[in-house]
Amino acid sequence: MPNSPSEPARHPSGAPEAASGEARRVVVRRKGPMLVEGPVEVELEDGSVVSSDRFQVALCTCRRSRRYPWCDTSHRDRA
Repeated sequence: MPNSPSEPARHPSGAPEAASGEARRVVVRRKGPMLVEGPVEVELEDGSVVSSDRFQVALCTCRRSRRYPWCDTSHRDRA
């Protein structure tokens, strides 16, 4: 199964990534963003990569953000 704990993490190129020794924490909220411990790199659908060196980032899951993939709390308008 892809992404199972028994398989090593892989870079999009298919090469195994170096183990950092610690797992990243991802917090999923029902009506809000996905919180990810940083720093992070996010690969978008078009193949471009955006990054943040913050200690925690909020990733937009509703696609209403003007700063997608980063959450700008636009989900609060309709939640």
